[in-house]
Amino acid sequence: MNELNSFEKSIDITFKNKNLLLQALTHRSFLNENPAFEVGHNERLEFLGDAVLELIVTEDLYERYPDKPEGELTSFRAALVNAEMLAKIAVDLDMNKYLLLSRGEHKDTGRARHYILANAIEALIGALYLDQGYDAVEQFIKKHLLVKIDEVIAKKLWKDPKSTFQEEAQERMGITPNYRVIKEVGPDHQKRFSVGVYVGNEIFAEGTGASKQEAEVAAATSALEKKGWR
Repeated sequence: MNELNSFEKSIDITFKNKNLLLQALTHRSFLNENPAFEVGHNERLEFLGDAVLELIVTEDLYERYPDKPEGELTSFRAALVNAEMLAKIAVDLDMNKYLLLSRGEHKDTGRARHYILANAIEALIGALYLDQGYDAVEQFIKKHLLVKIDEVIAKKLWKDPKSTFQEEAQERMGITPNYRVIKEVGPDHQKRFSVGVYVGNEIFAEGTGASKQEAEVAAATSALEKKGWR
């Protein structure tokens, strides 16, 4: 409970129902090792938080940019609510310190942790919505996420990574990149894909994801960062 209080201080929010906050911080893997734990995992809260987050961001962008067309607003929103951005917010809030994970997940600090952090932010939003309502969530999202919109536009982060990488590769090298699945692991209901992005026969980067599309986006993002093309 002391750790919950510490996290509440760090985000400047006091929950009425502490179990909602505890559940938001509980990953499914933790329950595999602690089946009698007092609350469930955070995936239902994540489902709710995802919808609330999208609505609040959409409403803000709609009012903020009255002259922007739907397609551009959709791109802005996607850049704000993607896993990479949400994981950065979670890191800023020091959520790593408070997440309840299995021993195995604790050791993994790679890309998989980014998705866990992004999902935890959505779960936190869902928990806050249930605990204190729409206005409290709106204030939280404005304070921690919507302040990033100027950076998103200035750095053109709203552009799809695959499209950006293709444009850069064609302009700089005269070659259209292609994507190839390197490996698939896990059962059908929980499969993970590793995809490489190639320019000619040279592999520029790899990415992983729960779908081929997600892995391709991760590979393109990694390639842009490695080449310094963003």
